[in-house]
Amino acid sequence: MSATLEHPATLSVEHQQALDTARRAAADAALPYAGGLSPSQAWALVQAGAATLVDVRSAEERKFVGQVPGSLHVAWASGTSLTRNPRFVRELEARIGDKAQLVLLLCRSGKRSALAAEAASKAGFSQVFNVLEGFEGEIDAHKQRGHGDGWRFRGLPWEQD
Repeated sequence: MSATLEHPATLSVEHQQALDTARRAAADAALPYAGGLSPSQAWALVQAGAATLVDVRSAEERKFVGQVPGSLHVAWASGTSLTRNPRFVRELEARIGDKAQLVLLLCRSGKRSALAAEAASKAGFSQVFNVLEGFEGEIDAHKQRGHGDGWRFRGLPWEQD
């Protein structure tokens, strides 16, 4: 069930188990992409050099809210109305190259990145995962993000221009 990475030596047993668990959960939920990983799992894979993190938020979100250092940027949608980027898959292919590479997609809350993961999988990316919770997390009872989950809430590295 587990797909083999091009560079399996870069994966620890813990990393491989996280990927296998995510794949099983995705299969059980009939997700059209490889699965979902927590922000901490995603960061561990990036730090190990085993995965590429791609931020699919708009350029404006990255600039005004913050971004993960070293992440690539391929917008799923742009502008304040978040108009879908019709070139998303082509741009992702150009940035990633090898469709067998382990790719982790990150957005604000994990919803747009799930849609992006689906599109990437349909285009032939075989190891594309959604980063659950996203960069800012879900909206809480006070209509705010970042107070209960998400990349920043988890204390993972981020920066702002």
